[in-house]
Amino acid sequence: MGKRRRVAERKKGRPLLVGGLVTAIGVGVAAGAYSLLGGGAAADDGATTAAHRMKTGPLSASEVRTTATAFLSAWQRGDVAGAAAATDDTAAAIPLLTAYGKDAHIKGVTLTPGTASGATVPFSVKATVSYQGRSKPLAYRSRLTVVRGPKDGEPVVRWQPSVVHPDLAEGDRLVTGAAGTPPIKALDRHGGELTAATYPSLGTVLDGLREKYGKKAGGTAGIELRIVRKAAAKGAQKTPDKTLVTLSEGTPGTVRTTLSPVLQAKAEQEVAAKDKASVVVMRPSTGEILAVANSSHGFNVAFQGSLAPGSTMKIVTSTLLFEKGLAKADKEHPCPKYVKYGGWKFHNDNKFELKNGTFKTSFAVSCNTAFISQAEKLGNDDLTKVAQQIFGLSMDNWSIGVPSFDGSVPVQSAAQMAASLIGQGGVRMNPLNMASVVSTAKTGVFHQPFLVSPSVDNRTLAKAPRAMSASTQAQLKEVLQYTAAAGTAAKAMAGLGPDDGAKTGSAEVDGQEQPNGWFTAWKGDLAAAGVVQAGGHGGDSAGPIVAALLRAGS
Repeated sequence: MGKRRRVAERKKGRPLLVGGLVTAIGVGVAAGAYSLLGGGAAADDGATTAAHRMKTGPLSASEVRTTATAFLSAWQRGDVAGAAAATDDTAAAIPLLTAYGKDAHIKGVTLTPGTASGATVPFSVKATVSYQGRSKPLAYRSRLTVVRGPKDGEPVVRWQPSVVHPDLAEGDRLVTGAAGTPPIKALDRHGGELTAATYPSLGTVLDGLREKYGKKAGGTAGIELRIVRKAAAKGAQKTPDKTLVTLSEGTPGTVRTTLSPVLQAKAEQEVAAKDKASVVVMRPSTGEILAVANSSHGFNVAFQGSLAPGSTMKIVTSTLLFEKGLAKADKEHPCPKYVKYGGWKFHNDNKFELKNGTFKTSFAVSCNTAFISQAEKLGNDDLTKVAQQIFGLSMDNWSIGVPSFDGSVPVQSAAQMAASLIGQGGVRMNPLNMASVVSTAKTGVFHQPFLVSPSVDNRTLAKAPRAMSASTQAQLKEVLQYTAAAGTAAKAMAGLGPDDGAKTGSAEVDGQEQPNGWFTAWKGDLAAAGVVQAGGHGGDSAGPIVAALLRAGS
């Protein structure tokens, strides 16, 4: 949890009215773009003249307002060529703006710009989706950003698909027609219906369940306006398509999940009190996922996030050190102020040190140097092997029932390898992964997390090649229990013992004032992990969320 070298992660106006959006694209498009970019004789003026005319410096409020209005006006009146030419990427803007009317069948568009914040202008969209005699209203909010063009410095709209709709990513399409997959009725573990209206965090989860089980569950497709996602890269899981408007209902099939309605409701409540918080609850003995929630209801960070886990990764690293005989829970272990490795100088939070302390104490107070000091005795692939072979991580083979990321622990060398030991470097995890890690520590055996029983579709769950030894598990549980009782997790875990264990973490992110706060813990046959991005120390930010869920499930 200490300081270390940072590692990069990853005025309301009048409505503009137009009756339709589709416009012919041909010679007019080329002419519009040519005129805006300065074709013809002006193109022969030479680089020196162009450079002389180059506009620089911050955009004025007038430039932002005029550029945004020109783009929105052209888009509304169906002038695709004019709208595209008002962006910094005409070629990319034309297909998506054309498809808005032609493929998505969106008509009667009204755009209302809001008050600019610097160079960013929010705007609201009201329109009608019409297809084969059926019509439904469409309303949403988006935003655009004005920038200086790279060639002449003139203000233009920075093109990105999210300008057209905030949920659109590169390669996605807007389409109205017969849905590709039938709808589903998702049930909790007791047979109650799960909806995004009741559980807002489940929007992306329900999309994923529909994508995978819509046809298997025996439903029939309806007619919808939806975002059709781009194909996934080889080995990756495709992001589920998203329904925006339903023109005619299909017949849903039924899919039962492992979610607990009590814990799901509690998880939604807990993350709502924080910005950028995510949490997962599971059952260590089986792998069943009992709750998943995110403050933001777009990208599912809890299942698909890829973030440095900070000191919660020390659970995996401790397993490695116990196996190699480089640490014993109750034996003396070095925790100096500083350790140098691979050209980097590592230290602890507030540069503390422990003299004559045990490894258990170092783990409980999250001493970074206690782990970095062992780097010279480790192979570059040792941490990767333990993560894969015991914890089932980083092998791209989890199949939980919806898209997920099963962590990444790459083979690294020198300072990056040392940083990986404390959950920085190239290590990437999410709350699902870390709930699984603490579950494996509790049981000694990896059980792949799952949201839908494998019996539903006869899929095979991932397995770890081996279990940890009895000695390693005993020591791992000892240090986790001590951390929950007397270490950095004690405040959050107060009153939850005796069968509990926990680990805190914080992970620094370049360009972010506060680190991401992590917390993972078990209580009986419940395990949970959470992260609060830019939340600071995990015990203070994510800890109360995780502990509240463990109490609710007890």
